[in-house]
Amino acid sequence: MGLHGKAKNFLGVLLSLFNQSKNLRKRYPPASSTCRTTAAQELIERHYTPTSSKTLALDLGCGTNPRNPFQANELFGVDIRSDLARNISKADLSIEPIPFNDNTFDFCTAFDFIEHIPRNSYPQGKPRLAFLELMNEIHRILKPGGLLLHCTPAFPSKEAFQDPTHVNFITEDTMPLYFCTPHRWATGYGFNGDYELLEQRWTDNAWLIGLMRASK
Repeated sequence: MGLHGKAKNFLGVLLSLFNQSKNLRKRYPPASSTCRTTAAQELIERHYTPTSSKTLALDLGCGTNPRNPFQANELFGVDIRSDLARNISKADLSIEPIPFNDNTFDFCTAFDFIEHIPRNSYPQGKPRLAFLELMNEIHRILKPGGLLLHCTPAFPSKEAFQDPTHVNFITEDTMPLYFCTPHRWATGYGFNGDYELLEQRWTDNAWLIGLMRASK
């Protein structure tokens, strides 16, 4: 290969690396705090004004201690564990619906949970778009104008991949483009809800924290 050919090949490699790097850039800004709890609270304070009305919150994948960052009057949870009590219901949300009625909750939270819901599942041998159905279910149980707060390790951070129980990898474009107005690209796959993205930020350079409002 001559000098011209080597230069051309080198420029081609540089161009390829440049184009690949665009996929690693983070277009959404970092939160002011690297503490996920603090960062989530900052989003809430910017977009939610506490009310004197009675409010209900649901925490998904809550374990034995549901979180209540919105300070709702009544708190419920859903988890896959079998040793739960109080207001916590048992359900495998990769194959089952959220076990609550339509338009029940003012708030829904999902801390380090979405990454554990597979894109596809096969309950009783039947295909199910589990992640998409979860987003449908959250929309269903939220009241009109209800808020979804999620905190999820996301691409390109290694935290999205290193845990072997993580089976769903999202990017900073997943929620805005597929589940939120005006795009809602997931409607082509059976998504029938609608969210408004209020704010989305990175925290600790690894987790996406997003606040979304259910439009009904």
